[in-house]
Amino acid sequence: MVNFESKDLFYIIGNNIKYYRKLYNLKKGKMTQAKLAELVNVSTALIGNLESENIEQGISVFTLWKISKALDVPIEKLFEDNSSNTNMVS
Repeated sequence: MVNFESKDLFYIIGNNIKYYRKLYNLKKGKMTQAKLAELVNVSTALIGNLESENIEQGISVFTLWKISKALDVPIEKLFEDNSSNTNMVS
């Protein structure tokens, strides 16, 4: 069994949110942190904290689901450990 810590999960989710938000920019149009926050009805600071590699930011499943809907990705994609994602989209 893999030994994960909470910081690992926060890092994975945050990286995936950033990756899929930037991918959305390339495929469908501008999706800033502010725009995503507005669509999900959360603060821009929350989105920034989630995407930050230095902050462990908790998030509810409901908010995570709303983020997945706004970015048009299945929620399970936000839990995948794709550490190489950050290098693929700039």
